[in-house]
Amino acid sequence: MIVARLQDERRIKSNPSGTFVISHLAHESLRYPALETIQLSGYYWAIRSRRPNMFSKTSKFLFLFPIVMLLTTAISACSTQSRSSDLRMMPLDKMPAEVQSAPVTVQTAYQFAAANPDIMKNIPCYCGCGNVGHTSNYSCYVSNVDDKGRLAFDNHALGCSICVDITQDVMRMLQEGKSPAEARTYVDATYFKYGPSNIP
Repeated sequence: MIVARLQDERRIKSNPSGTFVISHLAHESLRYPALETIQLSGYYWAIRSRRPNMFSKTSKFLFLFPIVMLLTTAISACSTQSRSSDLRMMPLDKMPAEVQSAPVTVQTAYQFAAANPDIMKNIPCYCGCGNVGHTSNYSCYVSNVDDKGRLAFDNHALGCSICVDITQDVMRMLQEGKSPAEARTYVDATYFKYGPSNIP
């Protein structure tokens, strides 16, 4: 409820019905016609009802922020899955439970490495895993392949962001039309600062 006093009676006009109509409002904060007028002690007062704002700026932000974050996460996941869709990938249900519950980037790195030994055995890793016997980035994901072609997975890459980043870079470059040799050159130039290559 906003109330403003009209001190100048010349701003009040009388219509044929005898009621008063406000032509101007003395108070600058009232920019809209009053809904009702009353007379008190020789002064005219303008009264206007204003509906409360249901959502403040802060409330709107708190309401929209979780939605924006959910959409961003969904778009990021879709982008990663779309990027890997044209590559040869091992089905996720063939992976260990630990991989299936890992972040999407880790899942797709395992899927790609396991399905592309011909590429990944020629891609080095620079996380220092040569000290544990790894001989390529492929070794960070697969520790052994038996006579029947069954893979034994290594859990090393589950906790190593460098291993996963290298694999994701290779995937990205292949998607861009680059060759495995070009991907190898990029990996060497980008990751050598983190440690020695595990490929002699």
